[in-house]
Amino acid sequence: MAKIMPFHGLVPPQEKAEEVAAVPYDVVNSEEAAALAAGNPLSFLHVSRPEIDMEPGIDLHADRVYAKAAENFKKLCETAPLKLDAGEHLYIYRLIMGNHTQTGILGAASADDYRNNIIKKHEKTRQDKEDDRTRHVMTLRSHTGPAFLTYQDSAEINTLVAELTQAMPTFDITAADGIQHIIWRVDPVNSKKLSAMFEKIPYLYIADGHHRSAAAARTQAECAPENPNHTGKEDYNFFLAVTFPASQLKILPYNRAVKTLNSLSAEQLKEKISEKFTVTPTDNPSPQKSGEFCMYLKGKWYLIQPKFDIGKLGVIECLDVSILQDNILGPLLGIDDPRTSTGIDFIGGIRGTKELEKLVDSGSHAVAFSMFATTVGQLMDIADANEIMPPKSTWFEPKLRDGLVCHNF
Repeated sequence: MAKIMPFHGLVPPQEKAEEVAAVPYDVVNSEEAAALAAGNPLSFLHVSRPEIDMEPGIDLHADRVYAKAAENFKKLCETAPLKLDAGEHLYIYRLIMGNHTQTGILGAASADDYRNNIIKKHEKTRQDKEDDRTRHVMTLRSHTGPAFLTYQDSAEINTLVAELTQAMPTFDITAADGIQHIIWRVDPVNSKKLSAMFEKIPYLYIADGHHRSAAAARTQAECAPENPNHTGKEDYNFFLAVTFPASQLKILPYNRAVKTLNSLSAEQLKEKISEKFTVTPTDNPSPQKSGEFCMYLKGKWYLIQPKFDIGKLGVIECLDVSILQDNILGPLLGIDDPRTSTGIDFIGGIRGTKELEKLVDSGSHAVAFSMFATTVGQLMDIADANEIMPPKSTWFEPKLRDGLVCHNF
């Protein structure tokens, strides 16, 4: 059964929380991070993207970069200041984006659960990204960016969370993008109650944060041999995570833009696609159901609908991204491996279909495809089957913020 444990959270003072909180390290590049942190010495981006305080073009994996992260973290702890909560707590983390609200439990997830597949995965991790996160965590001796997990809804947990969120929150901030982040520190008694309720949850699923979770397992593997009195209960055996009930998650599509037509003309591409799909001009740039997608080509949108029965396909093959890859991107447009191909770009659904039109109309890309979002049920089915989801299948919004609660070890 799953473990979500109370811990001594490292938190900023209430009046500084908005200045400290920052977008996750992996949703911005160095230039974007520098722009977001400009004029704000308390921004957690100085810790998660320390290269913004160094010379342009520095190797992001240089020793000096990790040393700078540790220096900036120490400085932030002193100046914000960030302080450890006296007791061990769970925290409730609510995100509000427009009309969408989701409320999860922030706590310490178990590295052993990750190893034993109680925390289930649906993506492969890249060695270089694992190495980077592991080194960052080990250098700081802190998990500063939470993994984003989900679980099958529990009425018991939902009821207690509803009661606890009637109280005054610890933090209530609205970020520059309009997303509201509300955190309640749960008292020790109710923290233990919530933690015990999670022991009835058979599995947790990684929604977003495979590299953070893998780095946590590697951190444990490095720390345990150094401790002759290792018991498995030490802080290094756990990592920062927020876990949300599945019914509350919002997944946006992960759209595709391809740079060339692979020596085909626009008409030839449509003809070849029409062998397996109906191709119909449309004014709606977004598909309305799973199994369909829309294509933007030469200034026009087309609805693409399969002529074959997708119900007969396997758990991976029936995904919209797989249908597109297996029937169009690979055989027609030459995108044989979307993980490594330089001929395709992936556009998070938060940017909307106008971004696809912009890319194609500018001439930087030849064709774009808007997708129907993968469902949480599909994600769980794939993880339960110990399968790997195709790359860039899900885009979760809203995103968690770094720096509001850290987990030291």
